[in-house]
Amino acid sequence: MLTVFGSTALDTIRTPRKILKDVLGGAATFAAISASNFVKTGLIAVVGSDFPEVHHKVLSKHLDLQGLTVKEGKTFRYDGSYDKTLSVRETLKTELNVLAEFKPTVPEKYRKSQFVYLANNDPDQNSALIKEFDKVKFSMCDTIEFWISTKRESVIKMIKAVDAVVINDEEAKLLTKEFNLIKCAKKIMSWGAKYVIIKKGEHGSLMFFDDVIFPSAGFSLEDVVDPTGAGDSFAGAMIGYLASKNSTNLSEIKKAVVYGNVLGSFAVERYGLDGLLNLKKSDILKRVRTYEKMIRF
Repeated sequence: MLTVFGSTALDTIRTPRKILKDVLGGAATFAAISASNFVKTGLIAVVGSDFPEVHHKVLSKHLDLQGLTVKEGKTFRYDGSYDKTLSVRETLKTELNVLAEFKPTVPEKYRKSQFVYLANNDPDQNSALIKEFDKVKFSMCDTIEFWISTKRESVIKMIKAVDAVVINDEEAKLLTKEFNLIKCAKKIMSWGAKYVIIKKGEHGSLMFFDDVIFPSAGFSLEDVVDPTGAGDSFAGAMIGYLASKNSTNLSEIKKAVVYGNVLGSFAVERYGLDGLLNLKKSDILKRVRTYEKMIRF
C-alpha cells in the first residue's frame, strides 16, 4: 500500500478558455489519484465542513479515506490564473483555512505502508509525519516556492528525512541558490536525498542518482488545456508505479519516471482532475508504448 499526505483543496482555476470554480484539487489529491492507477492508495488530508459530497464520492471511489479528516470550518482554497501560453501561472489567493491548524496522524492501517509520498505541504508537518510509519522502504517529497521562501531550513530538514525529492526547475534554483540544474541536484543530494527529480514542465524531467543523470522527454501534446496538478500527477504515478513493483532499483526508478511523464500528460489534457479519473490500464500502456517509440532511435 502507498500513503499520500498533503492538501485536498477547492480550486479556482482561470485559463484563457475557461474558468473553473471550487473544483476538486490539491497536491495530495492529484498525486493520490494518479498513484491509484497502479496501487491501493491511502490519503491523509483534511477538508472543511463545506466540502461537497460529490467530491467526497470521487475520492472514495479511487482512494482509501481512513486518513481523511473533516473539520468544522472551510476547506483549503487556491485561486490561480494562467497566461495565454499556459506556461505562466499567477497565484491570486491561497486560503489555508482548516489546513492551518491541522495536526495529522497516521491511521493504524497506514503505518505499515512501505511507500510514502509527502505532497507539497508544511515541511515541519511532513518531517514529523514520516516518523510515524513503521518501516518505510521508499519515501518522496515535493515542495514549492511558498515553503522555500518562508521555511527554507525546514525544507532542508525534510529533505534529510526522505529518499527522493521531486521539485520543479525554478524551485530547485531558488532552494539551492544555484543556476545550473546539475549543481542544484548535487546540493540537494548533499543534504541527504538519494534521488533528485527535477521537473521541467512540458520539457520533461531530469533524474539524478549518484553520478547518474537520466533525462526524460515530456510527452508531446498538441492540446493542453489545464496544467494544474501535472507535477503532482507525475510524482504520484512515479511512486505508485514503484509501490506496485515493490522495488527501488535504478531501472524501475527510470521506468517510474516515464510513467510519471505519461500520467502528467493525461492530467493536462482535461480540466481539473478529469484527465485522471477515467483512465484504463490500456490507455496508460498504449501511451507508454507511444512514448517509447517517440524517444527510441
